[in-house]
Amino acid sequence: MSGGAAERTVRAAVLERCGAEGPYAETRPISVREVGLRAPGPGELLVRVRAAGLCHSDLSVIDGARPRPVPMVLGHEAAGEVAALGPGTSGRFAEGDRVVLFFVAPCGACPRCTEGRAALCERAAAANAAGDLVGGGRRWVDGAGAEPAHHLGVSAFAEYTVVSADSAVRVDADLPFETAALFGCAVLTGVGAALRSAEVRPGERVAVFGLGGVGLSALLGGKVAGAAQIVGVDPVPGKRGLAGRIGATDVLAGGDGAVEAVRELTGGGADKVIDTTGSAAVLAQAYAATRPGGTTVTVGLPHPDRTLSIPAVTLAAQERTLRGSYLGSGVPARDIPAYIALYRRGLLPVTELLSGRLALDEVNAGFDRLASGEAVRQVVLM
Repeated sequence: MSGGAAERTVRAAVLERCGAEGPYAETRPISVREVGLRAPGPGELLVRVRAAGLCHSDLSVIDGARPRPVPMVLGHEAAGEVAALGPGTSGRFAEGDRVVLFFVAPCGACPRCTEGRAALCERAAAANAAGDLVGGGRRWVDGAGAEPAHHLGVSAFAEYTVVSADSAVRVDADLPFETAALFGCAVLTGVGAALRSAEVRPGERVAVFGLGGVGLSALLGGKVAGAAQIVGVDPVPGKRGLAGRIGATDVLAGGDGAVEAVRELTGGGADKVIDTTGSAAVLAQAYAATRPGGTTVTVGLPHPDRTLSIPAVTLAAQERTLRGSYLGSGVPARDIPAYIALYRRGLLPVTELLSGRLALDEVNAGFDRLASGEAVRQVVLM
C-alpha cells in the first residue's frame, strides 16, 4: 500500500547512505530532518515513539555489513504509545496503549508461522529486506513522491511511526519507556538465545562471546536458567566489569587465547556457548570453546560474504550442535510479557544495560560510542 499524501510531518533520523566510515559525528551518514508520514492502513498502528535503542543491527546497516535500501528511517527497538488505529485493529489496541515494538511482524499463515516459528515468518522477512511494511509498500513520504524505506518494519528513530499491529505488544502503563524499549530487541534476542535457542539447563556451564546489549541479556538469561558457571568474553574492560556485576562468574578479554581459556575454566569446554558478535572468526572460536556433545548458538549477523570454517568431523564424532537464533527463537507476543514478568520479579535487571540517554539529534555520535564499545545500550528519548 503505497501512494497518497502524507498525513503529518515528523522529525526522523534518516540514513542517507550505507557503508559510511566513522567517526559518524563528522561524516554524518544520518540526517535528522522532517519526513512525511501517511496514515496507518488496515492492520496498522500510528505510534508516538517515546524511546528507541541504538543496536548493532542498526550499525550494521550504517557501516554496510548488512546492506539495505536507502534512504531509510532507522531504528527497530522501541516503546511508545498508540496514537491512532488503522482499520481492523480496534479490537486489539486502543489509543493511548503503551506498546513495545519488535522487528518481525508474523503473518500467522506461512509455513514457518504455522509451525510455531514466528521469528522466521516468510512474509515479514521479505518485507524487511525490501524496506517495506508487511501490509505492502511504504508509509514514509519525502518530497516529489520519494518513499524512504522502513527499517525492519519499525523505523523507531522518529517522533511517530506506522507499524503493523503484529509488530507491537501491549505492556503495562507503569513500565518506563526506556526500559520497555529494551525488550523489543536486546532482551528478546539475548534472553531468548539462552532460554529458547540454547535451552540452558540448571547446573550447566555457559560462555557468551560479545557483551553488548544482546550478549549481556544472554548472560542474564543463562543466570535465570540456573547455569552454574557463566563466562563472559569481550575485549572491552567496561563490558567485562558490567558482566561481572550482573552475574558472570568469570570474564575474559578474548583474542587468540580465548578458546583455551574457556576450556580451562570450564573443564574442557562449555556446555552451551552463545556468540553475539556478528564475526565469523569469533563464531569459530565459540564453536571451538564448546565441549563435545555441547551446543553453540549464534545470534550475530556477519556480512553476507563471510563464511565459517569448522572441522566438519566434530559435528558427528563429537555429537555437536551448531544453530542460529533469530529474535531469540521466540514468539514476541508470548515472550515479551514473560520476560517483563521476570524483570518485575528482579530476575532480569535489564536497566543495568542502559549506558546513555540521547536526543534524536545525537544519533550519529551515539553510533560512534556503540561502534567503539564505549556504550552497551543507549536510548533515544523523544
